[in-house]
Amino acid sequence: MINTGDTAWILVSTGLVLLMMPGLALFYGGLVRTKNVLSTFMHSFVVLGLLTLQWAMFGYSLAYGPDHGGLIGGLSFAFMRGVDLAPRQGDTIPHMLFFAYQMMFAIITPALISGAYAERLKFSAYAAFTLLWATLVYDPLAHWVWGSGGWMAKMGVLDFAGGLVVHVSSGVSALVVALVVGKRLGYPRERSLPHNLTMVLLGAGILWFGWFGFNGGSALSASGIATLALVNSQLAAAAGGIAWLIVDVIRYGKASALGFASGLVAGLATVTPASGFVGPMGAIAIGTAAGLACYGAVMLKGKLNYDDTLDAFGVHGVGGAVGTILLGVFAMKAWNPGGADGLITGDVAFLGKQILAVAVTVAFSVAGTLVILKVVDATVGLRVSADEEREGLDINLHGEEGYSIGSSTYGRSDVTVEPAEEHPAAKNSPVVVS
Repeated sequence: MINTGDTAWILVSTGLVLLMMPGLALFYGGLVRTKNVLSTFMHSFVVLGLLTLQWAMFGYSLAYGPDHGGLIGGLSFAFMRGVDLAPRQGDTIPHMLFFAYQMMFAIITPALISGAYAERLKFSAYAAFTLLWATLVYDPLAHWVWGSGGWMAKMGVLDFAGGLVVHVSSGVSALVVALVVGKRLGYPRERSLPHNLTMVLLGAGILWFGWFGFNGGSALSASGIATLALVNSQLAAAAGGIAWLIVDVIRYGKASALGFASGLVAGLATVTPASGFVGPMGAIAIGTAAGLACYGAVMLKGKLNYDDTLDAFGVHGVGGAVGTILLGVFAMKAWNPGGADGLITGDVAFLGKQILAVAVTVAFSVAGTLVILKVVDATVGLRVSADEEREGLDINLHGEEGYSIGSSTYGRSDVTVEPAEEHPAAKNSPVVVS
């Protein structure tokens, strides 16, 4: 039977998770150079079109359709056949609303990977990779963990809102993409500083706000568990941001705005799998661990000399793995009877399941991503030319600029860019002069 309160909350949560996409665009967009800000925004916006259609045609069915061997959902719900306004068995919201809410997770996950290849990937490669990765990596993982009959779910693995399915998968895949595509020109000799930290902070704030729907909505009801997930998200974000800030102050003597933004996002990503299964003090511990572990992972990038442009692996991959494992430590049935007891309440076996799930997710994501990259490289190619990279992706891939101030070369005298052909829609656009 449909419950109107539950339905209202998941409708709102669906909108909150959608809002995370412009938040991610602002967060990532502010971190890149001005010549690539628009292309970076496109990574977070075009995916809304691509994966909405993929999810409706077959993605949802592969993830949540009737089980086939614990591995995949099949095509019973392809083209939204049977996805109607009646609730699924055991649910209190319309089936179509469940479809829409889960669609937002399918959309944001590959968008997180874009942080690894920003400033150097072809747009055609981005589109092909995103569609293939969502179909061959995300959809099976979602079925394993969240689908009815998925083998991880049957084994007792827990992932409240996407530590495995969203963050480990995208973060590890981001590392693979960064290694295969290669470093940006001049990296690490030339430092590429964020061009707009106010944009980054605004994006982080929107992500923080949207995460209440991401984690709180995963209860699929307006309930005490939703409240627990929401409060735990706030606590972990605060702990992650403060922990990162403290390390910055100890190392550099200054409190970094970028550091706090990175820490709060790390805290949110890390508590995601545990948010509905642990108590508030467990969430603070997880958030603190996130700030320290993800900070260390980002610093390690410099030591290992790979170019994960916006630290998708350091924040999401490491954070998702740490949170999934710490769920095996801090989970308590006293907070969620539908969950499990973790190591602190004496269940060593559950911790082992969580560690195994992380290992399998890493292996599957790495293998799937490598195969997809080989296919994309052999068909459309992965990387823009050196000249296009130097001049910027905005003007070369999209014929537009994120900022039109002074000149199309952002005031640089060393770059000459041939004017792109005028977009057909622009020929009849009104011109407003103020």
